[in-house]
Amino acid sequence: MDSPAQWLADYDKKLARAAANARAASESLSRMSGTASSPRGEVTVQVGPSGAMEDIRLTPAARALEAEQLARLILTTAQKAQRSVGAQVVEIMTDYVGDGPALDFVKQNMPPAAGVDASSGPPPPDNDDDFFANPQVIVR
Repeated sequence: MDSPAQWLADYDKKLARAAANARAASESLSRMSGTASSPRGEVTVQVGPSGAMEDIRLTPAARALEAEQLARLILTTAQKAQRSVGAQVVEIMTDYVGDGPALDFVKQNMPPAAGVDASSGPPPPDNDDDFFANPQVIVR
């Protein structure tokens, strides 16, 4: 059996290693972002590690869209960028915490993959023409 002093020294090493891993994970997470563009490139959205929108770029082609069409296109493009950054967060956290309850918690708090959340309705069509010809009605 290890002496109490040895046990305490080992425990201190584990804590120091955990703190270093937490700092490294935090640094990695703070530098990441997700970017997505609409299928025809009218909208490009960049989100930060939390999924908050940091930048949006609209091309002149976006002016040809009706306001509701453009709003929906911005929303679906932002969601795509959020899923991208969410996948990066899961990848980084897997490296630091491994599989287990901590990673499960991280995954539960990430944006769902397209079409996974049944409460949000069917996933948007890949083709903008299909979407705008058959728009989804959203009631909140």
